[in-house]
Amino acid sequence: MQPQQVYDILQLHVPGAAVSYCWALWTNTPFLLKLTKSRRTKIGDFTSRHYQSKPRITLNHDLNPYMFLITYIHEVAHLVVYKKYGVRVDPHGEEWKNAFQQLMQPLLLKEDVFPDEILHELRRHMIQPKASSSADAQLSQVLRKYDKHADQFIILEGLPEGSIFKFHGRYFKKGKLRRTRIICKELKSKRDYLVPSDALVTDVQLSLL
Repeated sequence: MQPQQVYDILQLHVPGAAVSYCWALWTNTPFLLKLTKSRRTKIGDFTSRHYQSKPRITLNHDLNPYMFLITYIHEVAHLVVYKKYGVRVDPHGEEWKNAFQQLMQPLLLKEDVFPDEILHELRRHMIQPKASSSADAQLSQVLRKYDKHADQFIILEGLPEGSIFKFHGRYFKKGKLRRTRIICKELKSKRDYLVPSDALVTDVQLSLL
């Protein structure tokens, strides 16, 4: 992969104030950087075994700039751990947490990378980072405000119980909250599913009960 290709991806997808830092991370330890179509199960990943034995990081192409940046740093932290420990440690264990915190720290000290509301939640999140930013409901909700067409979606948690909504092309009826997920019945199959409480949904028909 040519350096210019990597730089072009970063320049297009991360906030302008973070481009030089992200580029420096790549030049320090080059890796294959690939954009993928939107994936429901993940937004990025790190692979240590790939052609030519060069590590690879993939990122969903449609992430908003702040989510793209956080995910990029998340995956580079995996690379740092891999270079130091190989595959002998837990993927999201203390080694990864420490690497992620250290790599994020320069960005958290700057005031021109993230909007204030994201920076506030991100600083809190990084005290004890989770394996996925989506596992932190407060951070996830703030980040999603900056998604393309975010104004067309509603957060499931805010809907009254019994409301009808569309999620991933299917219609559901909202039920009871179970920890961080909500029991929702798919209208067509009548089957119950656990949907994340911070899921973004559309075509809402509010319950009046």
